[in-house]
Amino acid sequence: MRLLLAALLVLASHVEAQTYPTKPVRWIVPTGPGSAVDVNARRVTSKLAEALGQPVIVENKPGANSMIGAREAARSAPDGYTLYQAVVNNAINDALAPDPCCVLNDKLIAVTRLYTTPLVMVVNPAVPAKTLKEYVAYAKANPGALTYASGGTGAITQMVGELLKLTAGIEVREIPYKAIGAELPDLTGGHVATAFLSPVVIRDHVRAGRLRALGIADVRRLPIMPDVPTLAEGGVPIEGLGWNGIFVPAGTPQPIIDRLQADISKVLRLKDMQDDAATLGTVAGGERPQEFAAFVRGEVQKWGKVIKDAGIKAE
Repeated sequence: MRLLLAALLVLASHVEAQTYPTKPVRWIVPTGPGSAVDVNARRVTSKLAEALGQPVIVENKPGANSMIGAREAARSAPDGYTLYQAVVNNAINDALAPDPCCVLNDKLIAVTRLYTTPLVMVVNPAVPAKTLKEYVAYAKANPGALTYASGGTGAITQMVGELLKLTAGIEVREIPYKAIGAELPDLTGGHVATAFLSPVVIRDHVRAGRLRALGIADVRRLPIMPDVPTLAEGGVPIEGLGWNGIFVPAGTPQPIIDRLQADISKVLRLKDMQDDAATLGTVAGGERPQEFAAFVRGEVQKWGKVIKDAGIKAE
Protein backbone atom coordinates (compact mmCIF):
# COMPACT_ATOMS: atom_id res chain seq x y z
CA MET A 1 0.00 0.00 0.00
CA ARG A 2 2.84 2.42 0.87
CA LEU A 3 4.54 1.73 -2.44
CA LEU A 4 1.27 2.36 -4.25
CA LEU A 5 0.75 5.67 -2.43
CA ALA A 6 4.30 6.73 -3.20
CA ALA A 7 3.85 5.88 -6.86
CA LEU A 8 0.59 7.83 -6.99
CA LEU A 9 2.26 10.87 -5.39
CA VAL A 10 5.10 10.78 -7.92
CA LEU A 11 2.63 10.44 -10.77
CA ALA A 12 0.56 13.35 -9.44
CA SER A 13 3.61 15.61 -9.18
CA HIS A 14 4.63 14.83 -12.76
CA VAL A 15 1.13 15.58 -14.02
CA GLU A 16 1.15 18.84 -12.07
CA ALA A 17 4.49 19.80 -13.58
CA GLN A 18 3.24 19.09 -17.10
CA THR A 19 0.34 21.49 -16.69
CA TYR A 20 2.31 24.09 -14.68
CA PRO A 21 1.81 27.00 -14.70
CA THR A 22 -1.88 27.71 -15.15
CA LYS A 23 -1.89 31.14 -13.47
CA PRO A 24 0.48 34.07 -12.81
CA VAL A 25 3.65 33.41 -10.83
CA ARG A 26 4.85 35.88 -8.20
CA TRP A 27 8.53 36.64 -7.73
CA ILE A 28 9.41 38.11 -4.32
CA VAL A 29 12.36 40.52 -4.24
CA PRO A 30 13.80 41.36 -0.76
CA THR A 31 14.95 44.83 -1.82
CA GLY A 32 13.19 48.00 -2.95
CA PRO A 33 12.21 49.08 -6.47
CA GLY A 34 15.17 50.32 -8.50
CA SER A 35 17.80 48.39 -6.54
CA ALA A 36 20.31 46.26 -8.47
CA VAL A 37 18.54 43.09 -7.32
CA ASP A 38 15.18 44.48 -8.41
CA VAL A 39 16.49 45.57 -11.82
CA ASN A 40 17.93 42.10 -12.44
CA ALA A 41 14.65 40.52 -11.38
CA ARG A 42 12.61 42.56 -13.84
CA ARG A 43 14.95 41.78 -16.72
CA VAL A 44 14.72 38.04 -16.05
CA THR A 45 11.00 37.91 -15.27
CA SER A 46 9.97 39.60 -18.51
CA LYS A 47 11.67 36.84 -20.49
CA LEU A 48 10.71 34.05 -18.09
CA ALA A 49 7.05 34.96 -18.55
CA GLU A 50 7.41 34.16 -22.25
CA ALA A 51 8.90 30.75 -21.46
CA LEU A 52 6.22 29.89 -18.89
CA GLY A 53 3.31 31.30 -20.86
CA GLN A 54 2.10 33.14 -17.76
CA PRO A 55 2.84 36.56 -16.23
CA VAL A 56 5.63 36.65 -13.65
CA ILE A 57 4.84 39.46 -11.23
CA VAL A 58 7.60 41.08 -9.15
CA GLU A 59 6.67 41.92 -5.56
CA ASN A 60 9.12 44.03 -3.55
CA LYS A 61 9.33 43.05 0.13
CA PRO A 62 12.33 44.96 1.52
CA GLY A 63 13.39 45.11 5.16
CA ALA A 64 14.97 43.23 8.08
CA ASN A 65 18.15 42.48 6.12
CA SER A 66 16.13 40.59 3.47
CA MET A 67 14.16 38.53 6.01
CA ILE A 68 10.72 40.08 5.38
CA GLY A 69 10.71 38.69 1.85
CA ALA A 70 12.07 35.34 3.01
CA ARG A 71 9.32 34.94 5.60
CA GLU A 72 6.65 35.81 3.08
CA ALA A 73 7.98 33.21 0.66
CA ALA A 74 8.45 30.47 3.25
CA ARG A 75 4.83 30.61 4.40
CA SER A 76 3.48 30.49 0.84
CA ALA A 77 1.99 27.37 -0.72
CA PRO A 78 4.64 24.99 -2.14
CA ASP A 79 3.09 24.90 -5.59
CA GLY A 80 5.59 26.75 -7.77
CA TYR A 81 3.60 29.97 -7.84
CA THR A 82 5.84 31.81 -5.33
CA LEU A 83 9.51 32.32 -6.11
CA TYR A 84 11.94 34.04 -3.75
CA GLN A 85 15.03 35.88 -4.98
CA ALA A 86 17.38 35.24 -2.07
CA VAL A 87 20.55 37.30 -1.71
CA VAL A 88 23.86 36.66 0.02
CA ASN A 89 22.51 38.38 3.16
CA ASN A 90 20.04 35.51 3.57
CA ALA A 91 22.92 33.03 3.82
CA ILE A 92 24.72 35.33 6.27
CA ASN A 93 21.52 35.55 8.35
CA ASP A 94 21.46 31.75 8.51
CA ALA A 95 24.95 31.85 10.01
CA LEU A 96 24.46 34.87 12.29
CA ALA A 97 20.89 34.61 13.59
CA PRO A 98 18.91 31.93 11.76
CA ASP A 99 15.14 32.30 11.71
CA PRO A 100 13.71 28.74 11.78
CA CYS A 101 10.89 29.83 9.48
CA CYS A 102 13.00 30.37 6.42
CA VAL A 103 16.45 28.77 6.55
CA LEU A 104 17.90 28.31 3.06
CA ASN A 105 18.12 24.68 1.91
CA ASP A 106 15.57 23.76 4.58
CA LYS A 107 12.40 25.84 4.56
CA LEU A 108 13.36 27.41 1.22
CA ILE A 109 14.67 25.09 -1.49
CA ALA A 110 17.27 26.07 -4.09
CA VAL A 111 16.28 26.36 -7.76
CA THR A 112 19.19 28.15 -9.42
CA ARG A 113 21.63 31.01 -9.04
CA LEU A 114 20.87 34.20 -10.99
CA TYR A 115 23.89 36.52 -10.72
CA THR A 116 27.20 36.68 -8.89
CA THR A 117 29.09 39.95 -8.45
CA PRO A 118 32.60 40.07 -6.97
CA LEU A 119 33.14 43.08 -4.74
CA VAL A 120 35.96 45.53 -5.38
CA MET A 121 38.11 46.92 -2.58
CA VAL A 122 38.47 50.66 -3.09
CA VAL A 123 40.05 53.44 -1.04
CA ASN A 124 39.95 57.22 -1.06
CA PRO A 125 43.01 58.54 -2.91
CA ALA A 126 44.19 60.22 0.30
CA VAL A 127 45.00 56.78 1.73
CA PRO A 128 48.80 56.41 1.46
CA ALA A 129 48.65 53.08 -0.39
CA LYS A 130 48.58 52.39 -4.12
CA THR A 131 48.54 48.60 -3.71
CA LEU A 132 47.02 46.13 -1.29
CA LYS A 133 50.48 45.27 0.08
CA GLU A 134 51.09 48.94 0.86
CA TYR A 135 47.63 49.17 2.48
CA VAL A 136 48.37 46.20 4.73
CA ALA A 137 51.80 47.57 5.63
CA TYR A 138 50.30 50.96 6.51
CA ALA A 139 47.54 49.37 8.58
CA LYS A 140 50.06 47.30 10.54
CA ALA A 141 52.18 50.37 11.20
CA ASN A 142 49.14 52.44 12.20
CA PRO A 143 46.62 50.17 13.96
CA GLY A 144 43.10 51.60 13.88
CA ALA A 145 44.02 54.58 11.71
CA LEU A 146 42.19 53.26 8.67
CA THR A 147 38.42 52.76 8.45
CA TYR A 148 36.14 50.66 6.29
CA ALA A 149 32.48 51.18 5.43
CA SER A 150 29.94 48.41 5.92
CA GLY A 151 26.22 47.99 5.43
CA GLY A 152 25.89 47.13 9.12
CA THR A 153 25.76 43.87 11.06
CA GLY A 154 25.24 40.90 8.78
CA ALA A 155 25.95 42.73 5.52
CA ILE A 156 28.29 41.16 2.98
CA THR A 157 30.47 44.29 3.14
CA GLN A 158 31.00 43.74 6.87
CA MET A 159 31.90 40.11 6.22
CA VAL A 160 34.52 41.01 3.62
CA GLY A 161 35.96 43.77 5.80
CA GLU A 162 36.32 41.46 8.79
CA LEU A 163 37.71 38.63 6.65
CA LEU A 164 40.35 41.02 5.29
CA LYS A 165 41.33 42.00 8.84
CA LEU A 166 41.49 38.39 10.01
CA THR A 167 43.48 37.16 7.01
CA ALA A 168 45.93 40.07 6.80
CA GLY A 169 46.28 40.49 10.58
CA ILE A 170 45.41 44.19 10.57
CA GLU A 171 43.17 46.50 12.59
CA VAL A 172 40.79 48.63 10.55
CA ARG A 173 37.80 50.35 12.20
CA GLU A 174 34.34 49.54 10.88
CA ILE A 175 32.01 52.45 10.05
CA PRO A 176 28.48 51.04 9.61
CA TYR A 177 25.95 52.58 7.25
CA LYS A 178 22.24 51.91 6.92
CA ALA A 179 22.62 50.28 3.50
CA ILE A 180 25.26 49.06 1.09
CA GLY A 181 26.15 51.95 -1.23
CA ALA A 182 25.09 54.65 1.23
CA GLU A 183 28.75 55.22 2.08
CA LEU A 184 29.77 56.39 -1.40
CA PRO A 185 29.56 60.16 -0.73
CA ASP A 186 31.62 59.79 2.45
CA LEU A 187 34.07 57.53 0.64
CA THR A 188 34.72 59.94 -2.21
CA GLY A 189 34.77 62.81 0.29
CA GLY A 190 37.46 61.16 2.41
CA HIS A 191 35.36 60.69 5.55
CA VAL A 192 35.79 56.91 5.39
CA ALA A 193 38.91 55.31 3.91
CA THR A 194 37.89 51.93 2.51
CA ALA A 195 34.88 50.17 1.03
CA PHE A 196 33.92 46.98 -0.77
CA LEU A 197 31.46 47.71 -3.56
CA SER A 198 30.18 46.30 -6.83
CA PRO A 199 32.23 47.16 -9.93
CA VAL A 200 29.45 49.05 -11.71
CA VAL A 201 29.10 51.38 -8.69
CA ILE A 202 32.76 52.35 -8.46
CA ARG A 203 34.14 51.93 -11.99
CA ASP A 204 33.57 55.52 -13.14
CA HIS A 205 34.86 56.90 -9.83
CA VAL A 206 38.05 54.87 -10.26
CA ARG A 207 38.50 56.04 -13.85
CA ALA A 208 38.02 59.66 -12.76
CA GLY A 209 40.54 59.31 -9.93
CA ARG A 210 37.98 59.88 -7.18
CA LEU A 211 38.68 56.38 -5.84
CA ARG A 212 41.56 53.92 -6.08
CA ALA A 213 40.87 50.22 -6.65
CA LEU A 214 43.20 47.91 -4.74
CA GLY A 215 41.76 44.51 -5.57
CA ILE A 216 38.96 42.26 -6.79
CA ALA A 217 37.52 39.92 -4.14
CA ASP A 218 37.42 36.93 -6.49
CA VAL A 219 39.68 34.25 -7.92
CA ARG A 220 40.00 36.06 -11.25
CA ARG A 221 40.21 39.61 -12.55
CA LEU A 222 37.18 41.40 -13.93
CA PRO A 223 36.99 41.94 -17.70
CA ILE A 224 35.55 45.44 -17.15
CA MET A 225 38.47 46.34 -14.84
CA PRO A 226 41.33 44.24 -16.27
CA ASP A 227 44.12 46.31 -14.71
CA VAL A 228 42.89 45.73 -11.14
CA PRO A 229 44.50 42.65 -9.55
CA THR A 230 42.67 40.18 -7.38
CA LEU A 231 43.13 40.45 -3.63
CA ALA A 232 45.00 37.15 -3.80
CA GLU A 233 47.49 38.71 -6.21
CA GLY A 234 47.97 41.41 -3.59
CA GLY A 235 48.82 38.83 -0.95
CA VAL A 236 45.44 38.41 0.78
CA PRO A 237 43.66 35.39 -0.74
CA ILE A 238 40.04 36.12 0.12
CA GLU A 239 36.80 36.17 -1.84
CA GLY A 240 33.68 38.26 -1.29
CA LEU A 241 30.79 37.77 -3.66
CA GLY A 242 27.43 39.42 -3.85
CA TRP A 243 24.98 36.89 -5.28
CA ASN A 244 21.29 36.21 -5.67
CA GLY A 245 19.27 33.20 -6.72
CA ILE A 246 15.84 31.64 -6.76
CA PHE A 247 14.31 29.55 -3.97
CA VAL A 248 10.85 28.06 -3.52
CA PRO A 249 8.96 26.92 -0.41
CA ALA A 250 9.89 23.45 0.88
CA GLY A 251 7.55 20.83 -0.49
CA THR A 252 7.41 22.25 -4.01
CA PRO A 253 7.33 19.25 -6.41
CA GLN A 254 10.76 18.46 -7.89
CA PRO A 255 9.49 18.42 -11.49
CA ILE A 256 8.33 22.03 -11.05
CA ILE A 257 11.70 22.99 -9.55
CA ASP A 258 13.45 21.37 -12.51
CA ARG A 259 11.16 23.16 -14.98
CA LEU A 260 11.88 26.53 -13.35
CA GLN A 261 15.63 25.92 -13.33
CA ALA A 262 15.65 24.92 -16.99
CA ASP A 263 13.63 27.94 -18.11
CA ILE A 264 15.56 30.45 -15.98
CA SER A 265 18.86 28.98 -17.20
CA LYS A 266 17.76 29.42 -20.82
CA VAL A 267 16.90 33.06 -20.13
CA LEU A 268 20.28 33.70 -18.52
CA ARG A 269 22.08 32.16 -21.50
CA LEU A 270 20.50 34.57 -23.99
CA LYS A 271 23.16 36.72 -25.66
CA ASP A 272 21.72 40.05 -24.55
CA MET A 273 21.56 38.81 -20.95
CA GLN A 274 25.17 37.58 -21.11
CA ASP A 275 26.34 40.85 -22.66
CA ASP A 276 24.57 42.96 -20.05
CA ALA A 277 26.01 40.85 -17.22
CA ALA A 278 29.54 41.30 -18.55
CA THR A 279 29.03 45.06 -18.87
CA LEU A 280 27.95 45.24 -15.23
CA GLY A 281 30.82 43.08 -13.96
CA THR A 282 28.52 40.22 -12.99
CA VAL A 283 28.36 36.54 -13.94
CA ALA A 284 25.06 34.91 -14.90
CA GLY A 285 24.29 31.61 -13.18
CA GLY A 286 21.76 28.95 -14.13
CA GLU A 287 23.21 25.97 -12.24
CA ARG A 288 21.22 22.88 -11.39
CA PRO A 289 19.43 22.99 -8.00
CA GLN A 290 21.93 20.62 -6.35
CA GLU A 291 24.89 22.73 -7.44
CA PHE A 292 23.33 25.96 -6.23
CA ALA A 293 22.34 24.37 -2.91
CA ALA A 294 25.94 23.22 -2.38
CA PHE A 295 27.24 26.72 -3.15
CA VAL A 296 24.85 28.24 -0.58
CA ARG A 297 25.89 25.71 2.07
CA GLY A 298 29.50 26.73 1.44
CA GLU A 299 28.63 30.41 1.86
CA VAL A 300 26.84 29.79 5.19
CA GLN A 301 29.83 27.81 6.46
CA LYS A 302 32.38 30.36 5.24
CA TRP A 303 30.68 33.42 6.70
CA GLY A 304 29.75 31.52 9.85
CA LYS A 305 33.46 31.04 10.56
CA VAL A 306 34.13 34.76 9.98
CA ILE A 307 31.27 35.66 12.33
CA LYS A 308 32.72 33.39 15.02
CA ASP A 309 36.35 34.43 14.57
CA ALA A 310 35.51 38.16 14.45
CA GLY A 311 33.11 37.93 17.40
CA ILE A 312 30.20 39.44 15.48
CA LYS A 313 26.90 39.40 17.37
CA ALA A 314 23.39 39.83 16.02
CA GLU A 315 21.85 43.18 16.90
